[in-house]
Amino acid sequence: MNLLNGTEKLLTQSFLDNGYIIQPAEDLDALNRIRQKVAELTAEHLKIQTPEDIGTFLDNIAERINVAQLNDLKLYIINGLMRTDSFREDYFATARSLLETLVGNELAMQRNMGFSILMPEDDSSIIHLHSDTWGSECSPFEVVLWVPLVDCYRTKSVFICPPDKDRQWKDKISDFAEQGTDALFNAVEPDLVWPDIPYGHVLLFTPTVMHGGRVNRELTTRWSINIRFKGLFTPYAGKRLGEYFDPITIRGITRVGMQFEYPGGFSEN
Repeated sequence: MNLLNGTEKLLTQSFLDNGYIIQPAEDLDALNRIRQKVAELTAEHLKIQTPEDIGTFLDNIAERINVAQLNDLKLYIINGLMRTDSFREDYFATARSLLETLVGNELAMQRNMGFSILMPEDDSSIIHLHSDTWGSECSPFEVVLWVPLVDCYRTKSVFICPPDKDRQWKDKISDFAEQGTDALFNAVEPDLVWPDIPYGHVLLFTPTVMHGGRVNRELTTRWSINIRFKGLFTPYAGKRLGEYFDPITIRGITRVGMQFEYPGGFSEN
C-alpha cells in the first residue's frame, strides 16, 4: 500500500532514480536572509562595506582575498551564522516540504554545518570522491541539504553518481584500494552527473551514493552550505542524537509518549 499523493510519488521516484532533487527554494526570503548575512559577515571580516550587489561580491571574492586567508574567513562566517537566531529556521524553510516528503515530518537536523568557499583553481579545499556510508559513522537514513549562495554549474558544482551506476561500482571498489580515490574518480567519471544549481534553488541528495567535488575550473567562486537531516526515529550509526543531530520537529503525540508514566500498581505487561 502506498498512500502518498501524486506529487509525493513523483518526487520520491525521482529521488530514488537520480539520488537527488533540485528545486526552487520554498522560502526565497529565508535564503536571501542567509546570503545577506554571509555577505555582511564577509565584509565585516574584510573591514569593508557590504556591497549592494551581493552575488557579484561573492562570485569575485578571489579579487579581495587569497587561498591562505580562506580558513579564517570560513570560521568567522560559520561562527556568525551559528550565533544568528534565525539561521537554522531559515535554512530549514528553504526545503521544509521537500524534507517532509522524502524524510519525514519528525526530523533531526545536524547541529553544525558544512560551509564551502571554493575559489577558482584552488586544489586545497576540494572534497574527493566518497560515499559517507562507506564507514560506520554515517547512517544511510540521512540526506544532505546543499544550498548554493551563487550560481553553481560544471566544476563549480558538485558531482553525484546516480544510484544505478553507484550500485555497479560498489562491487568494484576493492579493486582501487591501492590506487586511491583519484584512480577511482577517473574510472567513475563518465557516469557522474554535475547538476546545475542556480542561486535560489536547493539540492537534496543521499550521501549513500558517491559524490564530491573537483578543482573549480570556472572563473568565479563557489559558496555553499550543507546540512544533514534525518528522520528522528531512524538509526543514527555513529552520529548520535544530541551530539551530532538535534530534534527540530517533534509532534504532539511523540511528546505525550515520551512523557507518559504508568500509574502506581500497573505496568505495560
